[in-house]
Amino acid sequence: MQLDILNSKGQKTGRTVELPEEIFGIEPNDHAIYLAVKQYQGAQRQGTHKVKTRTEVKGSSKKLHKQKGTGGSRKGNLRNPIFKGGGTIFGPKPHGYDIKVNRKVKDLAKISALSYKAKDNAIVVLEDIKMDAPKTKSFTGILKDLGVDNKKSLFVLPEYNDNLYLSLRNVQGVTGTVISDINTYDILNASVLVLSESAAKLFTEEAIEA
Repeated sequence: MQLDILNSKGQKTGRTVELPEEIFGIEPNDHAIYLAVKQYQGAQRQGTHKVKTRTEVKGSSKKLHKQKGTGGSRKGNLRNPIFKGGGTIFGPKPHGYDIKVNRKVKDLAKISALSYKAKDNAIVVLEDIKMDAPKTKSFTGILKDLGVDNKKSLFVLPEYNDNLYLSLRNVQGVTGTVISDINTYDILNASVLVLSESAAKLFTEEAIEA
């Protein structure tokens, strides 16, 4: 898949980059994507939800009435779940929601998500940007020139760039990541994938090494 490299004004530079078919041109595996997204979202949950059982709520432990002879059912004490203020039965307890997904499945999911973006023509390659200082206004201008200012965008960089990250972090709908931290959920959650020129070339190098 060959794409034009654009400058910060959204104009073609005359250079192109070849994105490898092994990463951007496979038949997507929807089940692998499902597992990867499920794992990611499950890992985001704290799992600290908890209710109080009858042994933990406040209240007298005195038996309300004798066991037999009243004509009514046995009730125990006021902490019985049938009473207001009593304990809760079968309520949630703290536990983790993360699941195990094999590395090969996660890699397949990531490649499948990238292939979906390629099929939808939702990938833009931008020449490497150098910012001397954080400037959100300058970054929003670049987004506007690229025509992605009103879309959810994921910027993929070869390595962490402090000035660029500080410029984009306050822009609504824009997320930045380095190529080593890119994940399936972020790819699918974005409407447009913006690759820096160096990041796009790294994909090609990874395909050759594989």
